[in-house]
Amino acid sequence: MKPTGSLLMTGASRGLGRIAAEKILRDHPEFHLVVTARGSGQQLVGELARATGNANVSAVSCDLASMQSIRSAAAELGESLRSGGLPPLRGLVGNAGLQMTSRTHPSADGIETTFAVNVLANYLFVRLLWEEFTVPARIVIVGSDTHFGDLRHNMGMVPAPRWESVPALARARDDAAARTAAEGRTAYSTSKLAVLYLVHALARRLPQGVDVYTFNPGYVPGTGLVRDAGPFVRFLSRTLLHGLTATPLALSSATAGDLLARAATGPRPGESGAYIDRRAVDDSSPESYHRDREDELWHTAAALCGLPVELGHGG
Repeated sequence: MKPTGSLLMTGASRGLGRIAAEKILRDHPEFHLVVTARGSGQQLVGELARATGNANVSAVSCDLASMQSIRSAAAELGESLRSGGLPPLRGLVGNAGLQMTSRTHPSADGIETTFAVNVLANYLFVRLLWEEFTVPARIVIVGSDTHFGDLRHNMGMVPAPRWESVPALARARDDAAARTAAEGRTAYSTSKLAVLYLVHALARRLPQGVDVYTFNPGYVPGTGLVRDAGPFVRFLSRTLLHGLTATPLALSSATAGDLLARAATGPRPGESGAYIDRRAVDDSSPESYHRDREDELWHTAAALCGLPVELGHGG
């Protein structure tokens, strides 16, 4: 079957993202899947094609911690879409995310890396590609229930989000507190709260027919999310905590990946801007509905990325 649409996906190399990519290729031959990868991505493309029997997959080189790299990737994709080398763009799956053991690491652009990858990379990709989306299109950005900040949702493993001004959140620090793992995990939960603000802001601005959602996979042990953690935490994630997948407290990578693929390609989940909690649309935290913060995030992200505030020709 010749693909009639393209999907762009970040974070397809491991964990639930890898499962979701394979699920999309197996079950949806109508899509050509474009995955981002550091380096050429040809190894990942070959693995995905062999695992699924679907060769309608390609890669674009992109370092999500570099705005210039994202711009280059978006320009390459835009050229392929306009020339007919790729079928029309029908969606974006922003799965890539990271959790650091401190808040001290700046990106290539001097932005705190957790915020740069988990929030700004998604913002910039959408801003640069929004004119390329062909209706109906769907954008899904992976969030986390750690944004609730309570024991029920974070099981005591991740501190509650701590909202600050967006310029402060985007700034890497080097004080004693910032060098702690707790501060790194706080940056993670706060970035996932920012994802919800970003999705709400996008839902108000994107053209009708281009929907955007936050997808929460819940706790998924054994993924690459804790790859920056110490050996003990990584060992726990692979062993003891993995046992939680037999309970309602966690999902396996296989289940979470299947659900992410469904969120991206299945029946329309609900109104644009909605929060998909694993299998169904639900309310996110009360704190995640905050128009002033949404607008501040939108305006600051535009300034950080050197873009006009509102959507218009050329981004």
